[in-house]
Amino acid sequence: MGKYDDIINLPHHVSRTHPQMTMEERAAQFSPFAALTDYDDAVTETGRLTDQWMPLSEEETEDMNQKLRFLMDHAGEQPAVSITYFIPDQKKAGGAYQTKQGTIRRIDAVNRIIEFTDREKLDMKYIREIRVR
Repeated sequence: MGKYDDIINLPHHVSRTHPQMTMEERAAQFSPFAALTDYDDAVTETGRLTDQWMPLSEEETEDMNQKLRFLMDHAGEQPAVSITYFIPDQKKAGGAYQTKQGTIRRIDAVNRIIEFTDREKLDMKYIREIRVR
């Protein structure tokens, strides 16, 4: 006679007060527990590299001003340009350089904004390079 022969053939107990769990609910009991929530995100964020803002030299500033004057003088012609600019990072020091190619719609010299025909706007203080195409 086996150790559990006296209970092996008894009917399965079904609670009258608690509904039975679905298979998904039962499986959830055995899913891994993340004791350190957001830890992986913090490690990824720490390891994410950013570029440093490189201010323009006097010579580069003068060259940039000449290009901006040219663009303002020819804004009605909607010149096609390629502009490399800096985007400051919202979470840590530094940021990233990106290049925008497009057609200039207008230049707001007072607010120092360049607006493209697709309505995207760039702040002139973050422009690193302008190439007129």
